[in-house]
Amino acid sequence: MKNEIRFSAPWSRSVKIISALVFAVLLGIVFVGSRKLPDSAPLSARLAATLIPVAILTGTLPFVVRGYFISDGEMRIARLGWQNRFALAEVVSVSVDPEAMRWSIRLCGSGGLFGFFGWFRNKTLGTYRAYATDPKNTVVVKLRDRTIVVTPDEPARFVQEMLRRLKPESELVGE
Repeated sequence: MKNEIRFSAPWSRSVKIISALVFAVLLGIVFVGSRKLPDSAPLSARLAATLIPVAILTGTLPFVVRGYFISDGEMRIARLGWQNRFALAEVVSVSVDPEAMRWSIRLCGSGGLFGFFGWFRNKTLGTYRAYATDPKNTVVVKLRDRTIVVTPDEPARFVQEMLRRLKPESELVGE
């Protein structure tokens, strides 16, 4: 894309720890299911112990946030093999808020395995969609019809780039 800037999505310490622990537990379940269950265990138990952990990992991996792109007309969130696109014309406000995800309840999505992504809710933002890997780098992007949270490696620069690319007559609020 022309005049595009990329921001990485580094994993926070908590995402690294949660991902490692969950991966180890799921691997342990697969090991127990395939090697340690007694021969008398039903086939369904063996299949469940093998397939469910694999399904959790393969079902979560495509949603991993790999980075963020801002171009003249849109913001994109890079996932594993696909992207989410948001028109900059829909942006109402953009601001850095390291506390934005605090006290959030996960409605649907990942609460730390490979990141925090999906639908969340808290008192401050209401219901929002998170595309986060490090909650300390939170940027809140309010669109006309929804709120999204992203966590680029350089939150202040991300906000500056968003503001720079919007039309001056826009009613955008930047903090």
